[in-house]
Amino acid sequence: MVPIREPAVAGSFYPSDPDELRTAVQDLLDAARIVPGPPPCALVAPHAGYVYSGAVAASAYAQLLPHRGRYRRVALLGPAHRVPVSGLALPGVELFRTPLGLVPVGKAAFDQLGRSTVTVNPAAHRREHCLEVQLPFLQVVLGAFKMVPLLVGVTEPATVAAAIQRLWRDEGTLVVVSTDLSHYLDYETAGRRDGGTRAAVETPVAPPRRNRAVWGGLAAAAVAGASISRRNTPRRGVRPRSLPISLISPVNMRFPSSPAPIQTVTLSRTPAKSRRS
Repeated sequence: MVPIREPAVAGSFYPSDPDELRTAVQDLLDAARIVPGPPPCALVAPHAGYVYSGAVAASAYAQLLPHRGRYRRVALLGPAHRVPVSGLALPGVELFRTPLGLVPVGKAAFDQLGRSTVTVNPAAHRREHCLEVQLPFLQVVLGAFKMVPLLVGVTEPATVAAAIQRLWRDEGTLVVVSTDLSHYLDYETAGRRDGGTRAAVETPVAPPRRNRAVWGGLAAAAVAGASISRRNTPRRGVRPRSLPISLISPVNMRFPSSPAPIQTVTLSRTPAKSRRS
């Protein structure tokens, strides 16, 4: 019997009915604006329930629509919320199920990432929501693709950066970093703290060594991979871009725009003729 990771938060974080879910995701995507630019090679998107952050996530995924045919594999990274994890963890299954269908897990990722870096931890993935909530958006936008689901625990950002760089060797791979950034803060404090994370993402330097790769630190760790890759092939010329909340149109249904100053980020490669050597 093929091992399948069943949905854990369908019906709570997002609709469990396939038709309702597809309609909800499509409505969110239709309300988002596409910003002209090169194809994203990575996204940073939130993982709260769709009623809270669905519109923000859609603003990131909408940027894939003009380029959907170029992506064959999606590497999903998110923080482990329920089970302690050291390093990065794969789920040990062959398929992820959502109400929209099955998504195959790329079998080559374990060897590609290195057995000393990645473990297999089915328990950590079983009830985790941070990767699952990204899948319906990807299913609607991309259709068929393989995924590399990685939960990130206590580890150094450089470890996450190295994993991302290995995955990026495949030109058909999109990296999605799932993070809500700050939690339970007032508006002003959240804006200040999340703005600092965004600035770290937009600055081509690695985050401080002691900045552990969880929540906001995970976003910074992801971009550390992009920063490192700026100096190495094949991802030279990677440039981050923020999509401000003002670009997101409110959806006239059960998904109001988030009251928090959330921003989402895309990473894309600069066209070769405009890169600096």
